[in-house]
Amino acid sequence: MTEPVAVVGIGQTRHAAARRDVSLPGLVREAAQRALDDAELGWADIEAVVIGKAPDFFEGVMMPELFLADALGAVGKPLLRVHTAGSVGGSTALVAAGLIAARRHRTVLALAFEKQSESNAMWGLSLPVPFQPPLLAGAGGFFAPHVRAYIRRTGAPSVVGPMVACKDRRNALLNPYAHLHEREITLERVCASPMLWDPIRYAETCPSSDGACALVLTDRAGAGRSPAPPAWVLGGAMRSEPTLFAGKDPVSPRAGRDCVAEVYRQAGITDPRREIDTAELYVPFSWYEPMWLENLGFAAEGEGWKLTESGATALDGELPVNPSGGVLSTNPIGASGLIRFAEAALQVRGGAGEHQVPGVRRALGHAYGGGAQFFAMWLVGDRPPAG
Repeated sequence: MTEPVAVVGIGQTRHAAARRDVSLPGLVREAAQRALDDAELGWADIEAVVIGKAPDFFEGVMMPELFLADALGAVGKPLLRVHTAGSVGGSTALVAAGLIAARRHRTVLALAFEKQSESNAMWGLSLPVPFQPPLLAGAGGFFAPHVRAYIRRTGAPSVVGPMVACKDRRNALLNPYAHLHEREITLERVCASPMLWDPIRYAETCPSSDGACALVLTDRAGAGRSPAPPAWVLGGAMRSEPTLFAGKDPVSPRAGRDCVAEVYRQAGITDPRREIDTAELYVPFSWYEPMWLENLGFAAEGEGWKLTESGATALDGELPVNPSGGVLSTNPIGASGLIRFAEAALQVRGGAGEHQVPGVRRALGHAYGGGAQFFAMWLVGDRPPAG
């Protein structure tokens, strides 16, 4: 038997292209303090801190955890750092949840962050992969061939990617923390934006953001003292696979399928399309929405784009995807996965404000990273797990 885990505090910074008004410690403390305030707890209530971020050269600061302990109230307490490339935010939440589930700690602060304005993420994402020519084109150059493969397999019309981008940017207008608020966004504008990595256009890509996100996780007793309804972790898992190997399917990675299968097993989910009310998916390039819908079992192979095209993933659709605006609207890389987990918890708690989906009982948070090789996911609900 493991201890049930609940989310009782959620905090985000204001996300922007450059947060020059705060230092890196100031940025992470902004998110952490908001999460503590939401939980009506103080720094002394936190027993351990788990932090996550993407590679250090994204900011040019090596091992920032060495000087963030003070800012995060971790002096004299355990502080762990997690790193699993772009999925690190999700992995951070799962490591923190594991400390509570194992009854090692009762209340844990999970925090992830990135201050991309202080370095050059494009350079950081263009490092050569061993045994092949360097791409020198950032993440988009790596993933565009996977998108083309998906389109070729499924026959998806070219408008599907722009539809996702337009939907997510419109959702972001309802989220005060989102980086991009493009009030003039239209499908026509997205389709007319410059082509960056065929078939991915400029308006179909994620921004480069500064920001942080924090969660306060606690046990059953702590949840009982929460001033607001908690979000309960019903299932969580991480999976990985090599960047390159014979037989790898970059369109629908096995690690992603295995990861979500474990989450569904833990949560007792047999029909995700019917049993999950909303999903926050890690979609840094628009075409990954239909691709992940298939990988996660919401649509049959080759059918994900039809779910998107039908409007089912819109805010008022059958399965709203990224009601917060998603990674396409806010992307502090190290925190992007944790934001997905946090936004799923917000939906379950009924605290998402203008982008709240009515009647959410279960929500999926999803993160991936590296060469689509690291995955972290959790399912949260409005009631504790059975047993």
